[in-house]
Amino acid sequence: METKTKVWLAEDGKPIIGAGKVALLRAIDEEGSLRKACQKMDISYKHAWKVLNTMNERLGRDVVRTVRGGKEQGTFLTDEGRKLISEYEIHREFIDGTMKDEGLWQNIGLKLSARNKIPGKVITVEKEGLVSKIRIEIEPTSLTSIITSEAVEKLDIRPGDHVFAIVKSTEVLLGKRDPGYGPV
Repeated sequence: METKTKVWLAEDGKPIIGAGKVALLRAIDEEGSLRKACQKMDISYKHAWKVLNTMNERLGRDVVRTVRGGKEQGTFLTDEGRKLISEYEIHREFIDGTMKDEGLWQNIGLKLSARNKIPGKVITVEKEGLVSKIRIEIEPTSLTSIITSEAVEKLDIRPGDHVFAIVKSTEVLLGKRDPGYGPV
């Protein structure tokens, strides 16, 4: 049995790119044509444009450019599109490497299971109505957990607090050690 993860990059909590969008950008880069990329990936042209437009809107920059007419016509990645793929790959490789590094998990005292607790330090707490985004520093990176604002209040989570992220297959929960108990 092996552990699987999904990685995507987000801006202001909204997903920008994941594995499927990376595949679309790579197909565009290889084919030099959105239509050919769609055929290669067996997706509709309309869906692909919707995906690209959403990425552009969330980033505030274009990931592809289209040249119409003439010898140089086609759809091409912008520098921003290439950077996005590169950034995604860096994070994907880090996560893959971390998940495969059994020594790392043992060194931080974890065994892989549904009850993983990863210790970290709260960097920011952003309350947005009913939900809150908690950014946690976990050397050498950080992660964000979305939990209810009620849970933030109940656990009294503040920047600088030492907490642990509880990783389930579908979510990252937060826990805070009660000062009356032993170490996390």
